[in-house]
Amino acid sequence: MATLSTVHRGRYLAARFLAALLMFAGTPGMAAIERSPATADHSKFKSLQGPFETASQVTDACLRCHTEAADQIKATTHWTWLYKHEETGQTLGKNQVINSFCGMAVTNEPRCTSCHVGYGWKDMREPPPEADSAVDCLVCHDTTGDYWKFPTLAGDPTYVPREWPKGSGKIVQPPDLPDIAQNVGATGRANCGSCHFYGGGGDGVKHGDLDSSLVSPERALDVHMSPEGANFSCSDCHSTWGHSVSGSRYQVNAKDTLGIDIPGHTDLSRASCESCHGAEPHEKEKLNHHVDKLACQTCHVPAFARGGVPTKMWWDWSTAGKLDENSEPIATYDEAGHVSYLSEKGDFRHGENVVPYYAWFDGTVEYTMVDEKFDIDNPPLEINRLDGAPNDPGSRIWPFKVMRGKQPFDTEYKTLLATHVFGADDSSLWSNYDWPKALEYASEMSGMPFSGNFDFVETRMYWPITHMVPPADQALRCGSCHAGESRLAGIGGIYMPGHNANPWLNRIGWLMVALTLAGVVIHGLARVVFRKRKQS
Repeated sequence: MATLSTVHRGRYLAARFLAALLMFAGTPGMAAIERSPATADHSKFKSLQGPFETASQVTDACLRCHTEAADQIKATTHWTWLYKHEETGQTLGKNQVINSFCGMAVTNEPRCTSCHVGYGWKDMREPPPEADSAVDCLVCHDTTGDYWKFPTLAGDPTYVPREWPKGSGKIVQPPDLPDIAQNVGATGRANCGSCHFYGGGGDGVKHGDLDSSLVSPERALDVHMSPEGANFSCSDCHSTWGHSVSGSRYQVNAKDTLGIDIPGHTDLSRASCESCHGAEPHEKEKLNHHVDKLACQTCHVPAFARGGVPTKMWWDWSTAGKLDENSEPIATYDEAGHVSYLSEKGDFRHGENVVPYYAWFDGTVEYTMVDEKFDIDNPPLEINRLDGAPNDPGSRIWPFKVMRGKQPFDTEYKTLLATHVFGADDSSLWSNYDWPKALEYASEMSGMPFSGNFDFVETRMYWPITHMVPPADQALRCGSCHAGESRLAGIGGIYMPGHNANPWLNRIGWLMVALTLAGVVIHGLARVVFRKRKQS
């Protein structure tokens, strides 16, 4: 992130603070943001009139005015797909970590690179393309809703009519590039969601709290993003400077100590709940006492996948390869219509309105790297590990989605193996569902060693939950935690009345209550008896 001069920082923060004051003024709750009108009408720029044969030509036209934009983009994680973790020292990226979904982007090209903010990254063993024209301006700044990066073209839209999905008979037409170029504007939820809502191969698959229902959500689904609520765009919290977007699941701000500094922090990091609502957001003091131990999301996101879009909760690769009686691939669906089995991918389980898993979290996540050996005798293997402890003042209890499944690993090297489920050569690799052949190909693509011997291990992967915040009256009630069947069952380092109990202590307590009551009754009877004797 570029270093700001004192003057520029002051102007930026003053503008943001003024916007925040206007946003919250006049109503006891949040008022919807009224967006500032654009200062330029792009339809009047001759360079955007077209014709354009490719989207890269649109980028060339954009850069005639926005001369520094390409260099800014190419310095961001959105371009490099690499993240240097300051706490763990790990260099994380799409070809350093195997996830619990499609494995690695590098072995599933060009499907995965269709979500890169550029054009033509066909070989992830090499860096992204160097040309400035390879930067995709439209994916973030289209306001028409008609721009779509075709899923198999390494970031490009289609320039000829194409069928998608394959075998569906549906034809996708090329986008009207001049019209889209003349209607660019500030980013919105749909822009960010065009990639972030569809990670893992489908709508809502990965995160659990990010899916297409957030493009225009009802207030009950997300009070911040709803047009009936605050109407936030993603950049209202994920503040941006020089195209560098703040906030990352690799390093989360688990406990904000700065307090109100809205709508972004002085250091331009991602806004937190506290940066708008403060460290004592409740009218009841007792509720404010919970802030030191609980993340706001723990109470205010009671469930995820609440917008009618399911999220994937289980993926078992070990069952892949089954065929029907005609030796054809199988596809089955559960009662809700969600895919439950595909021959080339195995078994799935999906969930909606899912209660999160809770754990102590200080914001740091450690990942199992591609070359990291693990103990195969003690499954499940944690793809990522959450740091945090009850005695750590920087930790809080956070909600998570836990993605579970079974993944292939090398029984000799004791490392995870990348999977390959997409590419031009699918037919040759999967015609007989040849696991060794597919794993060997994935090994060549990723540069990972493969001994030829493999098995499957159960895995877990944790995804922090922070979106889909309903109105405050839908937050968890006290009984959700202060009860015998508590949401926080198993969380160490806490004592909660109504949840924590010792049977013998309870028996002793009730015995003391009974003795006290008996003493009161006996004392009352004695007074009655002795009063009568005195009167006689």
